[in-house]
Amino acid sequence: MARLSILALALIACGLGTQGARADYPVTGKWTYDNTSNAGPAQSCGRRTMEFRGVQRFDTVGGVAQYRNVSVDQASPKAFAVVDEFFNVMIRGRVQYTLRIIDKDHIVLLLNRGGDIALRRCA
Repeated sequence: MARLSILALALIACGLGTQGARADYPVTGKWTYDNTSNAGPAQSCGRRTMEFRGVQRFDTVGGVAQYRNVSVDQASPKAFAVVDEFFNVMIRGRVQYTLRIIDKDHIVLLLNRGGDIALRRCA
């Protein structure tokens, strides 16, 4: 009986540390870092890409390859405040940014800690 109580308390504690329902990103699919100022979608994406898939974001550039969405709040018709979390062997962290939709083939991630990332949709 004591083991069941400890197990139940552990499961409850794990549940309290997690967020509720996560929102999907406002964009989907694969986006490239290359030739972001060119018109239309990129016919060839190359190796430097970011992919938005449901509540997950995959990135081939930088030190973290996979992010999981915590929240998406619409700030304006084409801007969204996003919070993502990431885990690796040593670090658990969060990143906050504004995702701005320029048009159907171009977006910009405005990082709260400075800098921005322009991306172009892959065809």
